[in-house]
Amino acid sequence: MADYMRLRQICLVAPHLEPVISDIAAIMGLSICYRDGNVAKYGLENALLPVDTILLEVVAPTQAGTAAGRFLDKTGNRGGYMAIFCCEDPAARGAKANAMGVRTANVITHAPYHGVQLHPRDCRAAFIEFNHTDGSDDMLGTYPPAGPNWQKSIRKDTTLALTDVRCRARIRKGWRALGQDHRRRRDEGSGCPVLKLPNAAFHFAKGPVDLMTGLTFRVADVARVREAARAKGCKVEGDAFDLAG
Repeated sequence: MADYMRLRQICLVAPHLEPVISDIAAIMGLSICYRDGNVAKYGLENALLPVDTILLEVVAPTQAGTAAGRFLDKTGNRGGYMAIFCCEDPAARGAKANAMGVRTANVITHAPYHGVQLHPRDCRAAFIEFNHTDGSDDMLGTYPPAGPNWQKSIRKDTTLALTDVRCRARIRKGWRALGQDHRRRRDEGSGCPVLKLPNAAFHFAKGPVDLMTGLTFRVADVARVREAARAKGCKVEGDAFDLAG
C-alpha cells in the first residue's frame, strides 16, 4: 500500500455539547451525521459534522474527572482538542513516533478501524491520532467514527471545505512524526512554520501556551456566515468569529 497522510478529523471540546454543536451547524450550514455512543465509556458525549470529506467533531464531558475536562480546565475552555489523520499504517506511524521519543497514549481497534493516539504532552497544541479503516482508502469511503452513512450528511451550500488549522506552538516531535507526506515551509505573511498536507495546512505561531487556536473554512458567502455568527451571539472580528473557545 502506498504511503499517504491526510487530515481526517478535527475534534473540539466544549463544557457542554449544546448549544455549541447546534450553533456550528447553523452558522456554517452543516448537518450532524452521527452521535457515537462509544465515547460514553470515556465520560463524554459527541456529535460529528462532515465538512466535505473532513469530519468536525465536538465532544463534551458528562462526568467529572475526564481527560477532556482536565484539558478544558488547563486551557481556560479553549476548544481545539484533537487532530486526527488517516494513513496507510497507524501502527508503523506510531512506532516511528515512539522512536522519536513520542509516547503512545491509547490504541483503538474496532475492526475494520485501527487508531493510534500519541501522548498529548509529547505532541502539544493538540492530541494527535493516526488511523486506518481496512478496505477504505477512499476519503468518501467507510469511516466508522462518523457512522454508517456519514456521506449522506455532506452539505456544500454554505461551507465548502476546512482548509487550515492554526496552532500556537512550536512544531514538536509529535508533529514531525507525520513523516515525509507534508512539505514544511514558511507562511508568506507571518513567516511562521506551516505543515502542508494534501487536503489541509497546519500553521504554527509562537505563543505563551500550546493550543489549537483556529480553523479556516472556504465558504460560498463570507458575509452570510459572518452575519449568521453574529445572530448567534458570537464575537465577530473581520472574517472570523469565536465559538467553543
